[in-house]
Amino acid sequence: MDKIEFEKLVSEVISAVPSHIKKAIDNVVFIVETGSSNQRKGEMNIATNEMLLGLYEGIPQIKRGSGYTGALPDKITIFQEPIEELSGGDKDKLKQLIREVVEHEIGHYFGFDEAEIRAIELKRRRLNKSK
Repeated sequence: MDKIEFEKLVSEVISAVPSHIKKAIDNVVFIVETGSSNQRKGEMNIATNEMLLGLYEGIPQIKRGSGYTGALPDKITIFQEPIEELSGGDKDKLKQLIREVVEHEIGHYFGFDEAEIRAIELKRRRLNKSK
């Protein structure tokens, strides 16, 4: 899939984020990159053989104090190639993975750490299976 088509899917997913959450997001830019570099993975203590699907960089909302003014936007990066690889060419699975990655990185924006986000994701999967 070309980058423009992938970016359209990411935009659709972002547009579908519930309005109460979108209203709470401020000073964040979403971008799409082809893939993550081994240097970036190393900086984050991620093994080079592990996939990095998304990345939040910035000051989490809960850590923004009264001095948080004039700051450059936080950045949420969605990595196209590893998400496409995991989807196995299934467009529905691709869109689902993009949604999961966007939600995961938004969780970091709101200040949740990796363990908290994974616990929320696990709970959601269990609820969806029981339906």
